[in-house]
Amino acid sequence: MKLLLVGATGLVGHQALMRALEDPRIESVIAPARRPLAVTHHKLTAPTVRFEDLPQDADWWQADAAICTLGTTIAKAGSREAFRQVDHDYPLAVARLARAHGTPRFAIVSAMGANRNSLFFYSRVKGELEADLEALAFPSLTIVRPGLIGGDRVERRAGEQVTLLVLQRLGPVLPKAWRINPAARIAEVLLDAALGDRAGTRIVGSAEMA
Repeated sequence: MKLLLVGATGLVGHQALMRALEDPRIESVIAPARRPLAVTHHKLTAPTVRFEDLPQDADWWQADAAICTLGTTIAKAGSREAFRQVDHDYPLAVARLARAHGTPRFAIVSAMGANRNSLFFYSRVKGELEADLEALAFPSLTIVRPGLIGGDRVERRAGEQVTLLVLQRLGPVLPKAWRINPAARIAEVLLDAALGDRAGTRIVGSAEMA
């Protein structure tokens, strides 16, 4: 199969990329990114793109499945508007192009608590994206809602590191939904969705990935 993977430079996206390249069921991986990837592989094609101006007619939008792991934080983005662009507008643009070119399966990383009616901006943006994706009517849509994601990031997020340490110690006694979700486990769920034949919309919660 041919897999379209967007967000391969991030923590979860990199995990998904490495798993996809090792999977014998996947013949080719298209991973458009803002900057060149550090990975090379005979299966991999990694076009450099601007997410503000994606190529509308590229033949690689047509795939057997697409995975999107794009995302940032408000602090890193610098403003609410910039955060919304990365976490809502870019993934939606990717999904629209994939859908328009006939890609039938779409899997995306959202967040625990996503709700378009939330009083919290972060959760509201995630919920709005989920609703907009459902409106595209993919034959198969998987929405993954992790809590705190565990793994070695290139950039360090001080507050997140403290929380991770606390949750690591408390993990055995916490409800599953509150435990750390390893990036590798999230990537596994995304890839399973891309390779599977489940129809309709499926939401995978944090407890299923603890």
